[in-house]
Amino acid sequence: MTAVPVSGVRLARISTAARRIDPILATAGVVCALLVLLAIAGPWIAPFPPNQTDVLAASQGPSATHLLGTDSIGRDILSRLLAGARLSFLGPGIIVVLSTTLGTLFGIACAWWGGFVDSMLTKAFNVLFAIPGILMALVAAAVFGAGFWAAVLSLSLVYVPYVARVIRSAALQERRRPYVEACQLAGMSGLRICSRHVFGNVQPVVVAQATVGFGSALMDFGAASFLGIGVQPPQAEWGLMVSDGRTELLNGALQQSLSAGALIVLSVVAFNVLGERLSDRTGAGR
Repeated sequence: MTAVPVSGVRLARISTAARRIDPILATAGVVCALLVLLAIAGPWIAPFPPNQTDVLAASQGPSATHLLGTDSIGRDILSRLLAGARLSFLGPGIIVVLSTTLGTLFGIACAWWGGFVDSMLTKAFNVLFAIPGILMALVAAAVFGAGFWAAVLSLSLVYVPYVARVIRSAALQERRRPYVEACQLAGMSGLRICSRHVFGNVQPVVVAQATVGFGSALMDFGAASFLGIGVQPPQAEWGLMVSDGRTELLNGALQQSLSAGALIVLSVVAFNVLGERLSDRTGAGR
């Protein structure tokens, strides 16, 4: 075999390109994209209506007709998993949008004004840090009634301080940069500087934080449905399916709880890994 000489410049380019390619990030991104597509198209590709019952086929194992078996009242588990993906992702999606929007606004406000505003908002966030998300969801369900929106709104409120703390740290770094002083000397208002420049520079951190938060929100939202304070029967949702499958475990029918639980674990791990990798690249984790 003949050796082929490679220039130092080319080796440097290859090394730089190799460092830029993160196989774990790419794999997590592909898995997350496939899960999102599943949530969008799930109800349309389900082989059976998710609430269609067949008492004669109750608690059956996997077969050619029902690939993942049926639950205790004869509903096709695969169809309910596919249909339930939409609610399982919609709830965390709304939680992330609301908490990230409010957390970003509060975080930038703390960094920009400082002083009294920063002190008061930080104290309010410290109080919210002490409240578990599920406890807030239980209180909301007791006051407003159990359901989709009670879990979504309560968890959104709990997630705001986590986002605000990270964004505040990143915005403080931007606040001290020379371009901010230059913009002020040019007569730009604080609102314009924050919206056009500070937010633009912390946007990668916002995206990374939202991705990590989605995995956590999916787990908490599923836990709320599992406890009976989130999505209510007969709707299909992964956390609710894990709860429904508990009564079948003693009869040896593990398929409903295991399949729904496995999808929750896969989704949480994939989004957490994707978010952590994005945080490492943007410096959000420092």
